Amino acid sequence: MFDRTKLLPRDTCESNSTFKDEDMPARISAVFVVFALSSLGSFFPLIAKHCSFLRLPSWVFFITRYFGSGVIVATGFIHLLAEADEALTDECLGGVYEEYPWAEGIALMGVFVMFFLDVLAHKKIEQKVKSKCCTVENINILNSGSNEVTESDDKKSEKNEIQENAEETKTKDLDLENFYSQILNSFVLEFGIIFHSVFVGLSLSIAGDEFRTLYAAICFHQMFEGLGLGTRFATTPWPEDKSYTPWVLSLAYSLTTPIAIAIGLGVRKSYAPNSAKALVVTGAFDAACAGVLIYNSLVELMAYDFMYSTEFKGENDGMKKTLFAFTCLSLGAFGMAIIGKWA
Repeated sequence: MFDRTKLLPRDTCESNSTFKDEDMPARISAVFVVFALSSLGSFFPLIAKHCSFLRLPSWVFFITRYFGSGVIVATGFIHLLAEADEALTDECLGGVYEEYPWAEGIALMGVFVMFFLDVLAHKKIEQKVKSKCCTVENINILNSGSNEVTESDDKKSEKNEIQENAEETKTKDLDLENFYSQILNSFVLEFGIIFHSVFVGLSLSIAGDEFRTLYAAICFHQMFEGLGLGTRFATTPWPEDKSYTPWVLSLAYSLTTPIAIAIGLGVRKSYAPNSAKALVVTGAFDAACAGVLIYNSLVELMAYDFMYSTEFKGENDGMKKTLFAFTCLSLGAFGMAIIGKWA
């Protein structure tokens, strides 16, 4: 018979806060320091793109773009999935939590949910593109002309012109679809990283003896992650009437962790990070965000950029650019994975 008690965690988790009022000036300073570094990482690519006195060469954006992609890939695996697994396999939980790999399972669900939503979004994008660039008329004309046995020179010329126009329109359709896909990708990245940033801020504000090490690691973490996001925002072709959007997204990212740190300091006496509820909630959210970032980073950032983007299609330097971009990607992932030892 099914034992319902297995669904409940054993009552062995800490239910009270163990916070000690140590390093309070440094904890308070973290609100402002983390905000400054997050802003530096996320806003610098936008400022460099739009300000003439900071106009950077294209290769700088190229490096930061793929380095940032590596940072985001490592964030999903090392900083989210690993932390979720640590929280959901804590010995104090027991019951069903020790009988199934919940972190990986929730992340898997996140991947499938993101895939399903991505498919729906791209179907909507495809419909929107078709409504703006209609090619049906040209196709019908071409099909009607293909049944004729003999054609005059004028007819052939007209048909060739129509075919060229149809191919040009198809190219515009693909460009427009790519345009909407990049915008969608930016919002998905923002969504996954912001949820993670909330728990980063809470963990820093109530950390114990490891606070100083965690403080330094999270500062680098937020700056690198912001750099990856900011570069994506800067290289996304936003519509003219939505040109403010990347600035708003960067501001939201920059504010999330500092606000979470301030909230953590406010509830430091009552919040028990090692309680059953805190472990389950934190682990579940981290695992779900891990699924979002893993799917998005592997499919939209790595697969799309390297295999489907036209950036590496050149016959002469295509392979060199690909290898250089892959090196930048690997360095970003390696750097963020190293930081995962402390944060």
